[in-house]
This record gives sequence, C-alpha cells and structure tokens, in this order.
Amino acid sequence: MSNVLTIAGRDLGAYFRTLSGYVIFALVLMIDGLLFNAFALGEPDRRSSEVLAKFFYFSSGTTMIASIMLSMRLLAEEKQTGTLVLLTSSPLRDRDIILGKYLSGFAFMSLMTLSTVYMPLLILVHGKISWGHLFSGYLGLLLLGGTTLAIGTLGSALARTQVLAAIISGVMVVLLLTCWLLTRVTDYPINEIVLELALYQRHFTSFTLGIVRVGDVLYYGMVSYVALFLAIRSLEARRWQ
Repeated sequence: MSNVLTIAGRDLGAYFRTLSGYVIFALVLMIDGLLFNAFALGEPDRRSSEVLAKFFYFSSGTTMIASIMLSMRLLAEEKQTGTLVLLTSSPLRDRDIILGKYLSGFAFMSLMTLSTVYMPLLILVHGKISWGHLFSGYLGLLLLGGTTLAIGTLGSALARTQVLAAIISGVMVVLLLTCWLLTRVTDYPINEIVLELALYQRHFTSFTLGIVRVGDVLYYGMVSYVALFLAIRSLEARRWQ
C-alpha cells in the first residue's frame, strides 16, 4: 500500500507542477460556470431542484472530458519519455503502478469537481436546496468521473502516445454512453442487458434527481474494477515483449 501511495503522491504533484493540470482545472470551472449561468440560472421560473439537477447534468459532461484528459498522460507519457521502463524494472508491482497512478488522477479529479460546489450553493440566494440532493449529485459526479478515469487509465496503458490514449479512451467511453441506443433495435432480454451497460442514461440520471441506488454505485465500481484489471494485465504483457 505504501508503494501505491508513493506513486500517487508523485503523480498528483506532477499535475500541480505542469501547466496542463491548471489549464484543465480552469477550463472545467469556466465551462461549468458558463453553462450553469446560461442554462440553469437563465430561467428564473424553474424550481431550485430543477436548477440543481440541470447543474449536475451539464457538469457530468465536463467531468468525463476532463477525466479523459487527465488520464491520457498517466502511462502514455511514461512511454513517450522512456521512464516506464524504469518503473516496470523496479521492485514495484504492476498493480501498484496502475493503482497509484489511478489514485493520483482520481484525487485531482475529485478536487476539481468538488471545487465547483459554490455554483449550486448560489441557489440559496433566491431559493433553497436539499443537502441530500447536493450530496447525491456530487457522489454521482465522482463515481462517473472515477469510472471514466479508470477507462482512461486502460486507454493510456494500451497506447504509446497521449493523443492515441485520449482517442482510445474517448471511443470506449462513447460506446458505453451510446450503447443504450441499441435498445431501440434489439429485443428482450438483449435490450435490457445493453441498457444496463449504459454509462450515463441508465445509472447517472438518478443521482441528478437526488436518488442514490445501490445498483448504480455497484455498476460504476464494477466497470472501474474491470478497466483497472485490464490495465494491469496490459502492463504485465509489456514484460514479455
């Protein structure tokens, strides 16, 4: 566990030592702020719960995009600079490397996501919010962002460059986002199985409404586990090349 935390601390510091981390952080805050002002607060007749749900709806998109951008450097950058060889030839286990890098990205993503909390709190100026709704929405954002980050870690483990890692990760995320559309052309029970795989449509919308379902939490945990497991196996395969 100490090795995992050491790698996580090193990589988390790298986000704050490079310009890219600050750029992603600033862009997320700016875009979320613009969308919140334009679409959430832009209609004064909306109820506070509707404004809050709209905020989480828009924030989910920026969170997923930011997670892909954060994850693309985790392993692909090490390959480009040649430092991955040093990591894999050290006493560190492949599992420690993957988990450490994932935790660093998750910590930065969580800090970035939670820093937007002042936006929904502005609703209190002219309305009121349910703290349970606020907690549910941010829990959903962290689960969605963490799952996207895990998929991005897998993409970074498979790719040799950061750009290719972003493309691979983006394709996998889009496939999971849009697979619910297949329910329109498939019959029961296949359509139900495909719908359960949907990254957003099936499992995130309940969080935006203030509802936390155990099944949704388990889904995001399982997808993250599978993605990280495959990333570890991909890194292990490099030892045999």
